[in-house]
Amino acid sequence: MPTPQPDRPGAVLTVRELRKTFTLHTIDGRTVVSLDGVDLDVAAGEHVAVAGPSGAGKSSLLRCIHRSYLPDSGSVLLHTPDGPVELTALPDRALARLRGREIGYVSQFLTPPPRTGPLDVVAAAARRRGLAPAEARDAAAESLHRLGLDEALWDVDCGVLSGGERQRINLAAGTVRPPRLLLLDEPVSALDPRNRERALQLIASLTDQGVAVVAVFHDLDAMRQLATRVVQMTDARIVAEGPARDILGAVA
Repeated sequence: MPTPQPDRPGAVLTVRELRKTFTLHTIDGRTVVSLDGVDLDVAAGEHVAVAGPSGAGKSSLLRCIHRSYLPDSGSVLLHTPDGPVELTALPDRALARLRGREIGYVSQFLTPPPRTGPLDVVAAAARRRGLAPAEARDAAAESLHRLGLDEALWDVDCGVLSGGERQRINLAAGTVRPPRLLLLDEPVSALDPRNRERALQLIASLTDQGVAVVAVFHDLDAMRQLATRVVQMTDARIVAEGPARDILGAVA
């Protein structure tokens, strides 16, 4: 395992000794280790791609940072202008407010409120990031345009849209008025080549705006295109990290 390093200059995220296990109650009660003492630092403007085989703990790492999963132990610090915030200990309401303002999380799947159209979904995310209603709708429209979603679909119930359309809506909501920290879990898996390229260009532009990005891609080309650093996970631990050309050459 790489030797833990001090916080990187301009750190946005500091993860220390993160551990998460699951008990398989419906099988035989066995315990599965998903994260086993993970350390990670991510600086402003850095894009860290997490590589590794299925079951290595990549998605669990993102979900513990976001606190969709509550880790068993360890520390997840988000560095804000008001000082570091320990996400693992934050009360639920305070966490929800902080997520809305400072953290974007884009999974493979969109779960919008019933009978809600794409423009309203993305505008709601923009309002949570501090924009007034009119500004939020303008920002939402810009994000949807940038990802190539036809305006005729903007007021259509998201539940009837295709998987690729829903994935673009999810990415628009996660990146509108870009947050301090963006977590991406296979955000382009359902996209055709043209829309995939649009999405990757949008993600690439965020690092120039100082957004700290942690991303899981199974697509090695996407990692090579976007990542400023790659960390490789195996058996719930980070076993190597470095430039994409070094790490991906070993795992391709």
